[in-house]
Amino acid sequence: MAEAQIILTHSRESGIVAIASGEQYPWAHTALAENGFQRDDDGVWHLPADSTKTTVVDLIRCAKRHRTSVHTSSRRFIGDAARDLTRLLPGQWRASVEIYSHPAWQEDLVPWIWDSGELGRAVQSERIPYAALLTDAVQGTTLLFIERPGRQLDYLVGAFSPEGLEGGYGDPHAPRSIVLPPFAGRAAQALTGRYLPAYEQAVHARQTAAIAAVLRDIRCEHDTWQAMNASGRYSDATPLSAAALGAATELFLNHAWRRFLTVVDHAPALLDRCRPASSPWPDDAAALSRLADAVIDAETLVDEIVHGGFVPEQERRARAWPAIETWLTDGETFLRQARISAPHRRPALPVAAPARPLTAARPAHRGP
Repeated sequence: MAEAQIILTHSRESGIVAIASGEQYPWAHTALAENGFQRDDDGVWHLPADSTKTTVVDLIRCAKRHRTSVHTSSRRFIGDAARDLTRLLPGQWRASVEIYSHPAWQEDLVPWIWDSGELGRAVQSERIPYAALLTDAVQGTTLLFIERPGRQLDYLVGAFSPEGLEGGYGDPHAPRSIVLPPFAGRAAQALTGRYLPAYEQAVHARQTAAIAAVLRDIRCEHDTWQAMNASGRYSDATPLSAAALGAATELFLNHAWRRFLTVVDHAPALLDRCRPASSPWPDDAAALSRLADAVIDAETLVDEIVHGGFVPEQERRARAWPAIETWLTDGETFLRQARISAPHRRPALPVAAPARPLTAARPAHRGP
């Protein structure tokens, strides 16, 4: 394959559009500019509607001088396909185009794709010079929408890692990307009826697992600290001075607070879903109320630290510990309620009749 390529396609709104690709993509940029194409903010090149002098033959000849090959896509412009899809999704979805002209830019996607299926494999092993991001402005969900490699019509869609949670391809909690047909109505139905419910359930499970891991780590360190405090010695039996014990206590409280911020970030949404009255443990309601109050106290402390100015370390530790201790005490109650409170599947959208073809950013468009 040439070191620089131009991919030509057609947009319903913009007419002929071009995308530059390859390690030497600036050569393609030069050829496009010389032939009257103009680049927009997304990195897509457009041939102005009033441009009557440029032909594909002219572009091929010019590109050849700049060591660039020209390819014509049989598909409609992916931006049109993505916008047609988002118009049919419930909520406030928007679509934007991503250009990965240099192969290294595509590699930047790999750590952020939260997928256990075909999309994750494709991003790692197939050349994907462009894609679209589907973003839910209310929920903060961001999906990657690409043309399915090796297929003439289908698309693939999968998710980026949720904010505040680490995870990439192969994460055991990651949802599996799905294939979308080239019809907006059916694609919206598949996305709403199958993928988004699976995604929401995966986020719920991932958040629950993250909180469980944090509580486990804090509890382990707390047990170690308690043993040191009770014995007056380090774990290797070396005597522990009062000053050293004080330093160890501060270190433990600092580590516990940093870990507990994961609980502050993710527990509110999970607590909102818990319905102890309809669970096998209706008496858990009191414990969940205490846990919610503890999170509110911690959120207030975080807000003061971030927006209210300086909070002395000693005061921060004294205020944070009661909230952390509450979660250590009642955390298992929360976890059993959270594990049975995963989101339910939402009703699927009706198929649009007749179905319309799909026609005309975790990384933003890059490049000069």
